[in-house]
Amino acid sequence: MVSTHEQLETTCRDVGLIYIFKYILEILDSKAGKGLVYMKKEYVFGLLAFFFMSLSTVAITYAVESETVKEKVIHEYNMDVTGDKKNDHIVLKGIQIDPSSAYMKKVWAEITTSANTKYRIDYAPGYEPKIEFADLNHDGVVDLFQSSATGGSGGLNNYHLSTLKDGTASILPLPQSLNIQGHFENNFKASIQIPETQFTKTVDLSNRKKDYIRLGLYQKNGELNEPTELMIDPVAMYKIINLNGTKEVGLKAYRQISGAYHADVLGTVTSIWNFENGSWKLKSAKWKQQ
Repeated sequence: MVSTHEQLETTCRDVGLIYIFKYILEILDSKAGKGLVYMKKEYVFGLLAFFFMSLSTVAITYAVESETVKEKVIHEYNMDVTGDKKNDHIVLKGIQIDPSSAYMKKVWAEITTSANTKYRIDYAPGYEPKIEFADLNHDGVVDLFQSSATGGSGGLNNYHLSTLKDGTASILPLPQSLNIQGHFENNFKASIQIPETQFTKTVDLSNRKKDYIRLGLYQKNGELNEPTELMIDPVAMYKIINLNGTKEVGLKAYRQISGAYHADVLGTVTSIWNFENGSWKLKSAKWKQQ
């Protein structure tokens, strides 16, 4: 079935072509146009050929655009997300940026509850969108935890957390980012601090000194050429985990720390979070060196 939007675009296209043809006729009826009678037949045929070529070009362009904007069903789920003990139907949909690309420029979920109430939740664009279901806010009803990859070099993902308990749609917050700090120090070392846990770590970088000297970061004697901070990524990934072997679930966040350039990975900070009394509480944070 052709949508109202497509019908409107078709009408606008046809009206535009009618005006082009009408303009040609007006020229032919004008005094200047009468001179066309004395033109060589090739010129007249050329003008008409240009008109019909324009018609074909617009039609082809329109067909390609129509193919591009077709929505696609990515996943379908049957899950009780309202808490009435009956399964609801969740359809995750997207529109590709290009028919040959896996990148979804638009992503959304259409939810039909067991009571036939319909909801739509819009998400950030990305690759490989999916929804996981877990009771992250511990209210007895599973939440919708949606993710999609950004496709960047840092392996970052977009996340969205929402609930439909009792048929009321609302967005839940994600954990706040840790205030991780890091900088290079003299003698081919780096210092990393996590103020929230009073964590401090000195990292030995002597195995990278040749590269750092070549880049101009250090002098040969190990002295820094200028104060330089480490590259600290935002949260690249969350994982739903069980908390301390209990039935309660929380989130584990992963953040990469790099040195002179992004591929110069020094290690990863992982943090574990639990939703308590309406907000996320940090349970622990650890550093794992590369």
